[in-house]
Amino acid sequence: MSRLAGKRALVTGGSRGIGAAIARRLAAEGADVALTYERSADKAAAVVREVEALGRKGFAIAADSADPGAMTRAVDDAVKALGGLDILVNNAGIFRGGPVADWSLADIDATLAVNVRAVVLASQAAAAHLGEGGRIISTGSCLADRVVEPNVTLYAMSKAALIGFTKGLARDLGPRGITVNIVHPGSTDTDMNPAHGERADAQRARMAIPRYGKPEDIAGLVAYLASEEARFITGAGFAIDGGVNT
Repeated sequence: MSRLAGKRALVTGGSRGIGAAIARRLAAEGADVALTYERSADKAAAVVREVEALGRKGFAIAADSADPGAMTRAVDDAVKALGGLDILVNNAGIFRGGPVADWSLADIDATLAVNVRAVVLASQAAAAHLGEGGRIISTGSCLADRVVEPNVTLYAMSKAALIGFTKGLARDLGPRGITVNIVHPGSTDTDMNPAHGERADAQRARMAIPRYGKPEDIAGLVAYLASEEARFITGAGFAIDGGVNT
């Protein structure tokens, strides 16, 4: 596969789970890939080695998505390491659950900082470098469209905010030939929500296809949206959730 030959991508939160799968898939399709990580330096280095084994450039950037300055620096570092930027994948995210009465101010601030502000700042910084054919793709959640259980409100709110941001930014950047889209994963087998976890059976019961997705499923959709084949798609959201929201 070489749909992304010559492209340069930055994947935030790319050291594990969905982010790591996206980094590997973009590289497999021909892109050079930089990725950010917060604490998992060893895992980030392993993903970089996989990218390089595919014959592409790989680069890991330590960046806390809750730090606004770190996101801008990460984009600048990626541009320097790769010689430019064509694709930004906003994947880093956190989950803080629980009843509304139990939310702390720290929970609210952290959720908004990582799941919303970091996406805005990284996209703003990347937009200065993207040219015709540029791509911004964010990882949302099926909970942004339909909240199917209690105690996930804070997370759902943060991911729903990205829908409006995606639609607005698509309008802003469309005249420059840059597309902006969002993918909405459902239950995906990662360490954040393992397929063998205590909540897994309840989640499977809500799906039309009663099994967890794989990170590679999400990565395939992201790779498509990053490609030239998706040049006429922008401001759109894509559910990839096993039919939980049907």
